Amino acid sequence: MMPAEEFLNIALTIAFAALAVSQLLAMVRLVIGPGTGDRILALDTMVVNAIGLIVLVGVYQGTQLFFEAALIIAMLGFVSTVAYARFVLRGDIIE
Repeated sequence: MMPAEEFLNIALTIAFAALAVSQLLAMVRLVIGPGTGDRILALDTMVVNAIGLIVLVGVYQGTQLFFEAALIIAMLGFVSTVAYARFVLRGDIIE
């Protein structure tokens, strides 16, 4: 029987690899996306993947500081995605 720490290390390694591949694929979509909407979604996906990576680093190091940073980045990512989408659709951010 494997100890729980070894299972956690294997799970973290798989999660890091999956998020890294997802981040790379979102970056490819950001660069070659056919439309502006695709680029906005790719950027939002990259923010979500970055939040996931930050949370995984927090789990790996066993500290709660990274979770607070992930919350702040999530709020900034949401606001920036909404602002960019409004700019693309209307041409201005503030009415």
